[in-house]
Amino acid sequence: MKSDSDYLNICERELSSTFKRDKLLNQFRGAYHRAPYFAQTFPLVEEIVQYENDNLFEYLRHSIISVCTHLDVKTQIRMSSEIQIDHSLKGQKKVLALCQALGAKTYINAIGGMELYAKADFQSQGIALKFIQSKPHAYTQFDAPFVPWLSIVDVMMFSPAELTRTNVFSGYDLI
Repeated sequence: MKSDSDYLNICERELSSTFKRDKLLNQFRGAYHRAPYFAQTFPLVEEIVQYENDNLFEYLRHSIISVCTHLDVKTQIRMSSEIQIDHSLKGQKKVLALCQALGAKTYINAIGGMELYAKADFQSQGIALKFIQSKPHAYTQFDAPFVPWLSIVDVMMFSPAELTRTNVFSGYDLI
């Protein structure tokens, strides 16, 4: 990332002018060229890394949409900044406002956010609060001991697309 103020929002951040896309692609190629699903996955990685927009938000958004398309995940992805709420709200208040604006009955957050939100506050607004926890998914990584939770790229390089899709749609628990 471009060196800048810690107070910038993600949509105000830029990739560094020294970011070498080809160097990153060569690192992926070197690490995974012998992986069983390299031929199916590397073109996606290449398309994502080569994306020309240097705005960090747009770059990341493009990568998420590209992976979803590749895995046939049809979840609608929306930008919260385009939803009519008071955007000066922060944290739980902002999440609740977004849920209310969208008519949500359930809000699912990553498991790491359990300390950030109060179930009672969501329940008082008629919204169920759940936390998503991925189930362990072990797969062969060459002839080395399995290293979990590396990245979606690692999963796709070593797993058939259908198994990856199955894990995306059902390889988790809601707590």
